[in-house]
Amino acid sequence: MSDLTASRVARLVARYPLARAATALGEVSYRSAGAGAALVLLHGIGSQSGSWAQQLAALADRHRVVAWDAPGYGESAPLAPAAPTAADYAARLGDFLDALGIARAVLVASSLGALMAGAFAARWPERVAGLVLLNPAGGYGLAEPAVREAKLAARLERLATLGPAGMARNLPAGMLAPKASDTARALAAWGQSSIQPHGYAQAARMLANGRLAEDAARYAGPVLVVAADADTITPLAECQRIARAFPRARFRMVEGAGHLSYLDSPEVVNDAVTEFAARCAEEARA
Repeated sequence: MSDLTASRVARLVARYPLARAATALGEVSYRSAGAGAALVLLHGIGSQSGSWAQQLAALADRHRVVAWDAPGYGESAPLAPAAPTAADYAARLGDFLDALGIARAVLVASSLGALMAGAFAARWPERVAGLVLLNPAGGYGLAEPAVREAKLAARLERLATLGPAGMARNLPAGMLAPKASDTARALAAWGQSSIQPHGYAQAARMLANGRLAEDAARYAGPVLVVAADADTITPLAECQRIARAFPRARFRMVEGAGHLSYLDSPEVVNDAVTEFAARCAEEARA
């Protein structure tokens, strides 16, 4: 990644400065743009609110777009438990939406964010106009204990060995497509390098014990699950399994994209979100 690309991405992120919302469960930092029906963007375990800069730019002409920093990320306060559950993140999300005066929204979640979105939708379905789950992580809560422990240990070891800066320089295979743009690589690296180790460790423990399939069965609203053909982190079969767990999910494949499909193929993902949100609005009016 050239210095020029990094500088350009820094300017792109800076267009959407961090704001802060006070909640009963702790402060939440976020970035926002636009007005209208709300789209709330939930990043994955190695990202931040600023990684959604291309979505903030493209979707704000029709929507109020809000990208949060999950607890322990950005300047958001961490959760109290050392090993929080998806429900703990969902509770903070609910308080955050209350603080912003958002009664109902389409939740757009990448990877780990899908566990948070699923838990929120299962608990407060009336507040969710629809879910867009991009390359969703289903969690390992239904796996054997040894598998859960091994997955968690590997993530924590990578964090301890490389640190955020090293993780940014060594993105896992499948995170982005081989032909990813310089902008996609720069945004992915920016998100990884900004990780707060304590927040990442909490999120890793939540992932190890997450059970999105169980929450999925409790949400009967519209869902769009997106997979990508170059994603080896949550591959096609895994995304299809999650789609089948929801009563009303559509499935879409994005070609030429990796796990961070919203960075690899922002135009395709932005169009999919726009179309889905429009369908949700029509359904609400019917």
